[in-house]
Amino acid sequence: MLANVWDAASARLVEAIGYRAIATSSAGVAYAGGFPDGEVIGRRRMLEAVRRIAAAVSVPVTADLEAGYGPDAKAVARTVRELVAAGAVGFNLEDARAGELLGLPAQVARVRAARTTAGKLGVPVVINARTDVFHGAAPSPHLVADAIGRGNAYLDAGADSVFVPFVRDTETIGALARGIRGPVNILIVPGSPSVGELWALGVRRVSIGSGIARAAFGLARRAAQELRERGTLELAREWAVPFEDMQRLFEVPAGPAPAEGGR
Repeated sequence: MLANVWDAASARLVEAIGYRAIATSSAGVAYAGGFPDGEVIGRRRMLEAVRRIAAAVSVPVTADLEAGYGPDAKAVARTVRELVAAGAVGFNLEDARAGELLGLPAQVARVRAARTTAGKLGVPVVINARTDVFHGAAPSPHLVADAIGRGNAYLDAGADSVFVPFVRDTETIGALARGIRGPVNILIVPGSPSVGELWALGVRRVSIGSGIARAAFGLARRAAQELRERGTLELAREWAVPFEDMQRLFEVPAGPAPAEGGR
């Protein structure tokens, strides 16, 4: 289970709850940086955020790197090198850019380049290959077959798991889990089956994308509206993490005083 985060504080909170790995949300990181989702933030800014998140936690970090910040295998290879340098050990790689599905041979080459690059670096990076065949379309037997075919091709090219967002019905999810020859990642949204139900269907990885980030931004909007319209901040009474708890998340271990001029 992956509760996607967008900055060091959200990563520390999720780690403290007991999650064994941290996943980032590309949309959450983009919004926090002042950009829309969809690779507008660019490779450098996205990986700067990943670096801060990885430095803030002691568990493995997997990053949502959208479509790899470039159209070809060479761009993906560069992104993987910089991802490893940033301290992450896994990433999502989409097969769509600017709303258009990439051709299967092109995406297979991109996945293969990611695996080859990680191998040369000596890091067993976890590649979560995402297919967007269901984006904006109702599930159908044709799309299920397409998603299964793409997923298996990505696994053959070196991916470790296949991420299929935008599906919620149990029939489609079960068919995907049976047809894809490796772990399947499903995106949980309101109305999705529970984790237990997904596990029973054969799903082995679940994530929530920008769900927590957008919930946090929604709470911020409601609190600001309450202050402006009522002059109160009662939402904070129930939902705000206590100041002391946040301080403890980022406590610096006690040690010797810094040398003169060392601050």
